[in-house]
Amino acid sequence: MEINDYLRILRQRGWIILLMAVLTAVAAFGFSRMQTEIYRSTLKLLVLPSRTDFGQAQAAKDLLSSYEQWLNSSLRAQAVIQEIQLDMTPQQLMGDMRVASDRNSFVITLTIDNSNDDLANDIARTWGNQLIMWQNENNDRLRQEERILIEPLDNPQAGLDRPRTTINTAAGAVFGIILGIMIIFTLEWVESGVVRRSEDVERYLTMPVIGTIPDRT
Repeated sequence: MEINDYLRILRQRGWIILLMAVLTAVAAFGFSRMQTEIYRSTLKLLVLPSRTDFGQAQAAKDLLSSYEQWLNSSLRAQAVIQEIQLDMTPQQLMGDMRVASDRNSFVITLTIDNSNDDLANDIARTWGNQLIMWQNENNDRLRQEERILIEPLDNPQAGLDRPRTTINTAAGAVFGIILGIMIIFTLEWVESGVVRRSEDVERYLTMPVIGTIPDRT
């Protein structure tokens, strides 16, 4: 096909692409608006060894994985539920919690998902405070130079995590454009055997058109 053929197709059937893009974008927007808004609260905890020597720093790094496992426990979830008076099971609450650590920065990141942004912050703060209090109890049995402190870097901050309406709408529009192009190519393939213009005769028969019968209508 030549460039003129593509331009002809766009002039004749370009509205299909626009229509499909609008329809799928509107559908994606409507679907996103129907979803329950979920907020994600993030709390960062800094692990501080009392000494800066290699041995104490390495000990703090090794404890990061233990802290993760300690936090990711149904016992911790149950304690949070009791303190905040949540109407859910520990398993449900744990499904909304994620914890990870960075051995280079000595930071533990705790994230909580909830449909209420303030409640997500309260859960993250309460969960983090459990680790801080537990570590403080352990420090009471250690000498000052052997203690490892944990403190929050900032207050937990909740932000909208999903639905991402703008991204979903844009993705829906792109999908509609692709779908529209596929429909156009399908229609062109179905009608490829139909001769409508003199150019079609020349292309299919590889012969020049000498004359045409004028349309009297």
